[in-house]
Order: sequence, then C-alpha cells, then structure tokens
Amino acid sequence: MTNVTLVAGFFLVGFSDIQELQIVYGVLFLVIYLAILMSNLFIITLTTLDLQLQTPMYFFLKNLSFLDVFLVSVPIPNFIVNSLTNSNSISTLGCAFQLLLMTSFSAGEVFVPTAMSYDRYVAICCPLHYEVIMNGGACVLMAGVSWAVGGLFGALYTAGTFFMPFCGSNVIPQFFCDISSLLRISCSETLLVVYTSIGIGMCLCMSCFICIVISYVYIFSTVLKIPTTKCQSKAFSTCFPHLIVFTLFIITACFVYLKPSSNPPAVIDRLLSVIYTVVPPVLNPVIYSLRNKDMKRALMRLVHKTCGQESHSI
Repeated sequence: MTNVTLVAGFFLVGFSDIQELQIVYGVLFLVIYLAILMSNLFIITLTTLDLQLQTPMYFFLKNLSFLDVFLVSVPIPNFIVNSLTNSNSISTLGCAFQLLLMTSFSAGEVFVPTAMSYDRYVAICCPLHYEVIMNGGACVLMAGVSWAVGGLFGALYTAGTFFMPFCGSNVIPQFFCDISSLLRISCSETLLVVYTSIGIGMCLCMSCFICIVISYVYIFSTVLKIPTTKCQSKAFSTCFPHLIVFTLFIITACFVYLKPSSNPPAVIDRLLSVIYTVVPPVLNPVIYSLRNKDMKRALMRLVHKTCGQESHSI
C-alpha cells in the first residue's frame, strides 16, 4: 500500500535561492507592477471621464484594462512580498483563490479582445450598420458574457482541481499556483472534470483566435481597397500589434496550462509564465493609448479642464 501524506499548504519556487537576488527580483517586479497599474488606470480614467471616448471601442478597452490590472494583481504582489520577506509559503485556500482568479481573468483576456476585433470589423466593414449592431445593450452584453464565462471557467478549474486530495511534494515550481503543477501532485487518478474543462477552454480559446484572425482578414481586405495610405497605415499599425500580443498570450497560456511540469523545474517554464502574466498588460496600454491620437487629445482636454478649474479656484 502506498504511503500517502496529504498536503496542507504549498511552497512557491521563486527565481533564485539566493536572498539578495530574490530582493532584486522583488524590486524589479514592483517597478513593473506599478508601471502596469499606472498605465492601465490612466486608460480607465480617461475612458470614464472623457465624453468623446464613450464609444464601443473604448468601452471594451476599459474592460481590457480592468482585466490587465486584476490579472497582474493576483500573482505579482504576492511574489513581491515573498521575495522581500524570503517567504515562499502559501496556504491551500490562498492557492485556490489564486487559481480561481488567474483562470477567470485569463479567460476574460481572451474573450474581450475577441469582442474588440468584432467591433473593429463592424466599424470598418459595415460602417452604415455600426450604430445599430454595436449599440449600448450589445456592448454591455458582450462584456458581461466575457466576464461571466471567465468566472465560470475559473470556478470549474478550481473546483475540479481542489476537489481531489494532494499528496507527495508540496513544492510548486512556479511563482504562482498553476494547474499543471497541482495536477502533478494530485493523489486522484480520475481528473475528468479538470481535463474536460481544460479541453473546452482550449477549444474556446482557439475559436476566439480564429474569429480574431478572420475579422482582421476582412478588415485588411477592406482597408486595402481604400486609396489613401494614411488609413491603411493606421489600421495596420493597430491591428498587427494587437494580433501579435494576443497570439503571444495564447501560446504562453497553452504552455502554462497544458505543458507538464518538468522535474527538475526548468527556467523556461517560469519565463513563459512571466510573459503570459506580465507582457500583455504592459503592451496593451502602449498599443491602445500611447500610439492613439484620440487618447492623447482626451488627455489634453483633461489637463486643460483640470488646470482651468484650478485657475478659477485661485
């Protein structure tokens, strides 16, 4: 009979066993985290306060910024605290919450960009019907479904994973709780719920990816018919980076959630996890705000309005 020792908590493997390097990594991630927070909160503030940005495109962009903030706020602050305090332990309940939130927000990061690509498709390929198709109710419904389906998948993954007992090693070779590591230390031989939800999730992810590619094919074919190169360059400069970031997110997410954990843990596994967690929230504000003239004009209006109110008060 196999000797089974149930796991009561977990230890997250950082990027180094040397305490000085852990502190360096902690400070580096703190800087990255603050930059992500400020850039995405900047988008949320502008799209909320500026009346000229109350359009479907910026409504979905606001939702994407919220997802970016929530996604990085699940693993990164915990990693920063662990690195600075030299403590890598996490409770079973904390690990479950981390898995629930990570999978929920990750699913939202797939569905919301799909809605954004559909919005751009309607705006460019069906401009006469845009206001009818992308009305306020439709936008709220698409965003609500994105959040709800993400939460449903997060609940399914978490319930299926933590319904079974864990035994053996309690070391997770990541800086956050990931499914592949938890499945590796599971005592259960029947993981039907988890593998079924993973399969459904991957099918939906690939479906979203195909929808985005098809939308951009139609967009590019329509834009190429426009005689002015200015409109063409604007469409290409926005769509190509969006497609690249989304593809990078999907590929790294597949590695994080599907690749079996190597033993001993490989550095590439944690590197892919960093790319999957940090890179999209870093690049999304650059693509959609810093290179966007509407956002720049909205910022100038907000600055002028704020300065005008201060001068009147003086």
